[in-house]
Amino acid sequence: MSSQLSKSFSAPSQVVAEEERIRREYQRRSALALDSRYSFFNRGHLRIIQEVERCFLEGLSRNGFSNLRDTRILEIGCGNGFWLRELISWGARPGNLAGIDILEDRIHEARDLAPHDLELRCCSAAETGYSNNHFDLIIQSTVFTSILNAEVRRQIAWEMLRVLRSGGSVFWYDFRISNPRNSGVRGIGKAEIRDLFPGCPIKYRSLTVLPPLTRSLFNKLPSFYGPISRLKLLNTHYIAWIKKP
Repeated sequence: MSSQLSKSFSAPSQVVAEEERIRREYQRRSALALDSRYSFFNRGHLRIIQEVERCFLEGLSRNGFSNLRDTRILEIGCGNGFWLRELISWGARPGNLAGIDILEDRIHEARDLAPHDLELRCCSAAETGYSNNHFDLIIQSTVFTSILNAEVRRQIAWEMLRVLRSGGSVFWYDFRISNPRNSGVRGIGKAEIRDLFPGCPIKYRSLTVLPPLTRSLFNKLPSFYGPISRLKLLNTHYIAWIKKP
């Protein structure tokens, strides 16, 4: 796998440039952290998160991770460590967990909130520094659609597979469609996910009803979400389970 994919990798300067662009974009979005629409006290936003949690847990069980005690897990783009803390509540041991992010302030926040033995690094997902086959499970949540450089996406996907053991899994949650009002993200469909992880069996599920609609309507019409989600017409994300052969 290494020799096949490394030939088309972007130069280090391209990775640095893309990461700098992402830092600027997240600095621009920083005000959203204080936006009540993205608060757990917003019932619509909470409904979105709870749906992902349920699907994540179901996928863990189906993919042989119903007991997380000895599972080694990496999250790329871990932000403030929300999913890592959820994994601890589901039975994972902090000493088996690691999170990386290129945003230093997010890593500082994660350290404030996480147990001291959870490993957190401010580093590039294109070059994590971990050894081959180190992790059993790798998580990425809305990371790849923030990466606009196609070669950098491929390099990060290869790095994920390099540090994932054979038979291990990647949990993917990300936009399947682009947001016409946000040029800083780009939707990724099934064909591109397959290209990013060649030779890997992948199972998909679409979910998350258009977030602005959910956040604005759920308080008034809480019963609308389930039927609309099952129709899938307005679902904006894919959950995918990607298994390394």
